[in-house]
Amino acid sequence: MNAATLAPLPASAPAIPPLPMPLCVDLDGTLIRTDLLHEAAIGFLCRRPLSAWRLLAWAAQGRCVLKAELAARMPLDPRALPYRRELIDHIAAHRAKGGEVHLVTASPRIWADAVAEHLGIFDGTSASEGAINLKGAAKATHLAERFGRHGFAYVGDSRADRPVWKAAGVSLGAGAGAKRHLDADARIFAEPGNVPLALLRALRPHQWLKNLLIFVALFASHTAVQPEAFLAAMTAFVAFGLCASSSYLINDIMDLPVDRLHPRKSQRPFASGAAPLLAGVLLVPVLLLTAAMLCLLLPAAFAATLALYCAVTMAYSLTLKRRALVDVFTLAGLYTLRVVAGAAAIGVAISMWLLAFSMFLFISLAMLKRYAELLDATRRGVHGTAGRGYAPGDEAVIAAFGVASGFCSVLVFSLYVAQPHVVRLYSTPALLWLICPLLLYWLARMWLLARRGHMHDDPVVFTARDGNSRAVIACCGLVAFLSAVMTLPIPILGL
Repeated sequence: MNAATLAPLPASAPAIPPLPMPLCVDLDGTLIRTDLLHEAAIGFLCRRPLSAWRLLAWAAQGRCVLKAELAARMPLDPRALPYRRELIDHIAAHRAKGGEVHLVTASPRIWADAVAEHLGIFDGTSASEGAINLKGAAKATHLAERFGRHGFAYVGDSRADRPVWKAAGVSLGAGAGAKRHLDADARIFAEPGNVPLALLRALRPHQWLKNLLIFVALFASHTAVQPEAFLAAMTAFVAFGLCASSSYLINDIMDLPVDRLHPRKSQRPFASGAAPLLAGVLLVPVLLLTAAMLCLLLPAAFAATLALYCAVTMAYSLTLKRRALVDVFTLAGLYTLRVVAGAAAIGVAISMWLLAFSMFLFISLAMLKRYAELLDATRRGVHGTAGRGYAPGDEAVIAAFGVASGFCSVLVFSLYVAQPHVVRLYSTPALLWLICPLLLYWLARMWLLARRGHMHDDPVVFTARDGNSRAVIACCGLVAFLSAVMTLPIPILGL
């Protein structure tokens, strides 16, 4: 046996695992839980409502022209888009294995490049350009020519992606809708969620609490025991709620870019992508039409008041909310309109004392809402509030206005109690004086909590959730009830 026979055999080189096939990812509805074209079209209409005819003209020339024109006028901020975090994690894992990742979308190139540059996780970008709308069969042909048929993996979300999935070697989906177009064993990147429930949240049913102001005139006029009046007030409550929900939809749709930069508002259904934007747009006329049909059951004065409310809320969403102080007076006016609408629904005259009390109280609450937002923005290091007309330091002035208005409302109420005609409505009107310290305590506490940063963006919602506030309201209601049904010998000069 020679030396060569005894030499150890050379170790074999380790096998190099093959690289995974390129992963191609769609953008709209897939990488992000929204559609950029829908957002751009709606955003264009919100900024230039009188230029709606342009959208129709561009669409008539073809989808490519529409996308190009909107992309040129509507720059995209990719920072706060509702990305699918699970899909992004999958992309990161694919890259860690040495695989390529490409963004392939029917959106205009300028938007696709902005997203790709922001995320920094793509090796290439393909998008619609010129006369090429990179969607459906066109996208399938493009990817097959570039990577070979069945030579790539593709993540899509809708029926339009079926030709691409057929050409792909591996088919993956994003969103609950992708399950209808893929095999049962295909991987789906879909965060748990319920679109109908998200749309219900977008209607903000908890905000219907504000519409309880409809019943103020009913109880103030002592007609709550009349079935006709109560039924009319209930109908008005529902009509106002539907109209208010439509205004919330419009406001959220118009505020989409601003809401996405806010720590709490970014969780709203449209901002987070939990609810499709187009569904919200379609819901608006449905709600308004239903409210209009309910108006047929009520006096014409109520319909006129509701129409005024719709007009003011639209003006608020379009421009008034961006004007300092005008916004809070508008909000206060919208609260007061609810009281006026309640009186119109049951056919009673509105008291000037009630209007004065409502005006000062609601100005205070509107100031409180804006103060809480300004204070929150200051503590987050944001200069002023996005989309508003305020600057750092304005919160001190707003607080002064708000506290003064709140205390003025209590003064108006105390003067009302002293009026001779109150005796006709209450057995013991002197008991109503007990409401004054209760209101003063409640207002002072609300402003103190706001100063400490404990106030919700909306004081009405905070009041509904706060046990202390509910107790104060219950005590006020009890006092009013006792003053109406009990006769006590309380000698007070002037009554």
